[in-house]
Amino acid sequence: MRISVFRKEHFNAAHRLDNPLLGKTENEAIFGKCNYPNYHGHNYELIVQVTGEIDHKTGYVMDMKTLKDLVWKHALSRFDHKNLNLDTVEFKTLNPTAENIAVVIYNLIRPHIDSKNDLKIRLYETERNFVEYPV
Repeated sequence: MRISVFRKEHFNAAHRLDNPLLGKTENEAIFGKCNYPNYHGHNYELIVQVTGEIDHKTGYVMDMKTLKDLVWKHALSRFDHKNLNLDTVEFKTLNPTAENIAVVIYNLIRPHIDSKNDLKIRLYETERNFVEYPV
C-alpha cells in the first residue's frame, strides 16, 4: 500500500528573470515586470511530497521531523531571504524561474530521501501560479 506524506514550507526570496543571451528589449518582452533591473520578490510556498510504503515498524512513510529538517538544511536555508541571482550558487547562471527553482530544490533534496520512495516538489510562486516536478 503506497501513500503520500506532505510537508508544506514557506520562504521569501528576490529574483530577476533575465537571459544574458538576449538583448534588453527581448528580455523585457519575454519577462515583463519580472525583468526589472532592481529585482522583485515572492513569498514562496513549497510542498514536498514523499510517496512510498508504510514502514511496518514505525507506521511512517517518512518521519515528518526528518523531512522538515532535511528540506530546511539542504534547500530552504540556501534560498530564504536571499536574492537568488546574487546570493546563491545555484542561480548564478540559471534563470531563477519557478520551474528552475522547483527542479533545483528537487535535486538538492532527492539524495536525502530513501530511493524506494518517490519525491515530488510543488512550488507556488504566487497564490495562483505554481509548478510541479516531476510530473
